[in-house]
Amino acid sequence: MNYDIIIVGAGPAGLSFACSLANRGLRMVIIEKQAQQSFSEPLFDGRDIALTHQSVRILKELGVWARFSPENISLIREAKVLDGQSPYSLDFDTRGESIEALGYLVSNHNIRQALYDEARQIEELDIIADTAVTSVSTGKNGASVVLSDGQELSATLVVAADSRFSETRRMLGIPASMHDFARICIVCRMEHDLANNGIAYECFHYGRTLAVLPLGENQSSIVITAPMSERDLIMGMPEDEFNHDVQTRFEHRYGEMRLITERFAYPLVGVHARKFIATRFALIGDAAVGMHPVTAHGFNLGLSGQDILAKEVIKAVNRDADIGNTALLERFESAHMRATLPIYHGTNKIVKLFTDDRRPVRLLRQITVRLANNFPLIKHMIQNKLTESRNRRF
Repeated sequence: MNYDIIIVGAGPAGLSFACSLANRGLRMVIIEKQAQQSFSEPLFDGRDIALTHQSVRILKELGVWARFSPENISLIREAKVLDGQSPYSLDFDTRGESIEALGYLVSNHNIRQALYDEARQIEELDIIADTAVTSVSTGKNGASVVLSDGQELSATLVVAADSRFSETRRMLGIPASMHDFARICIVCRMEHDLANNGIAYECFHYGRTLAVLPLGENQSSIVITAPMSERDLIMGMPEDEFNHDVQTRFEHRYGEMRLITERFAYPLVGVHARKFIATRFALIGDAAVGMHPVTAHGFNLGLSGQDILAKEVIKAVNRDADIGNTALLERFESAHMRATLPIYHGTNKIVKLFTDDRRPVRLLRQITVRLANNFPLIKHMIQNKLTESRNRRF
């Protein structure tokens, strides 16, 4: 079967890329090894995604943002970063800015559902579920993939969006830098007696990190990062004990806190591919860059990466040019590398600094927070990078 583009992976990156190319006369197919129901009816998985302004703009362009009901969008109006037991915080807010919020929280399963619902409207798109890609071949004149059911599909361009442990990336021999943080991320939702006022907290406690993100006035998304060795302890903690533990670590800011969902655990591994392209082949989403969640840029980088590639493909379509030519792919790679490398390595350095509890490093952490808070230019640069509230051109 012949296609213009084969997309491997029906996660947010793969689906959004297909949506970005809708109505361009391109015949596309998405190959997903999981069952259809896993992405056509995604279940709540505990992850609430902090979207930057740039991501919101992209989702609006795709028609996806309009699919979210208002009650499923939460505004982050302020953010506070706390270090250790110190009451001093690095603060970000919207005062003096022409924006209503620093960012927006939407549940991962709602994003995936909206993207799937939008993608299924694309007449030129086929979706093949419960099927893996077993081999990929690319050459000067075209590319092909062989599927686990024996089918062979050919295309002008193959795009991999099949997770940070991408098998497709390995098949093309593209190496990746991987950083195992030896930590676990545990997420859930809790309700509380006192209102959160739209404030997001990132608490770098010694031993653990606790993020409390606003969902409505009296509900928050909880993100705990801890050494992998503590996984079973935290996941197996009785509900009352867990409630008390989080409430105490959060210093009772919201009064009594109560678990309202199950807990989900995700190992933390950062990934950055050494290159994003090969002959008639490109990486997007976590297959290109998989982030530590501390700066909340994982999904946002995936969305911006597919947007960069889609815009290059659209330019080629408008010129009736080859959508898989090397120059096009190199422009995508250059732009996405510039966007991702500083954030990836910067985030890893932040994690290293704020999870090192040795006494000299604790002092450095305190100095870093105060410097960032008291130098308006530095603080403004950090805020712009986190919110992406200014238009970016690639």
